[in-house]
Amino acid sequence: MTWAVREKGYSQRRACGLVGLHPKTYRYASKRSGDEELRTRLRELASQRRRFGYRRLGLMLKRQGIKLNRKKLYRLYKEERLGVRKRGGRKRALGTRAPTAIPQGRNLRWSLDFVADTLVSGRCFRILTLVDDFTRECLDLVVNTSHRPACRARARSHLRTQRMPPHDRQRQRH
Repeated sequence: MTWAVREKGYSQRRACGLVGLHPKTYRYASKRSGDEELRTRLRELASQRRRFGYRRLGLMLKRQGIKLNRKKLYRLYKEERLGVRKRGGRKRALGTRAPTAIPQGRNLRWSLDFVADTLVSGRCFRILTLVDDFTRECLDLVVNTSHRPACRARARSHLRTQRMPPHDRQRQRH
């Protein structure tokens, strides 16, 4: 608007008509005060109480004898950019993670996991699967209806008779 009036020499009425703006809207001058004292007091309180939002800061202002409409308080709070600082999230690992080394031969690393299901009768059972990471061969499946940790120990001791476990192989090298 101002550019059209200054540079092109248009009248205010013509420039407003081109833009689709009422001339009174263009000429409007706000009579609202800047509220500088209130803004400085709000900034001081917000710096003292970083975790307080605009509602709690409004209560503190009210206790000090400053009455303020909540909408005006919110507007000033936003204009001063006094939003509550968010706390940091969970700590994440820095840098790039190294990929897991792929074993270069049989019986160097085994993986084990439980697979669980339920029978028609409602009874739960679990199957311990033991897999060689290099060959992807399933070394053993141990079905167990109880949830005791002894199941893993039984599977490992059973495999010792058939194969040499990875940790024994590493002991022989050293």
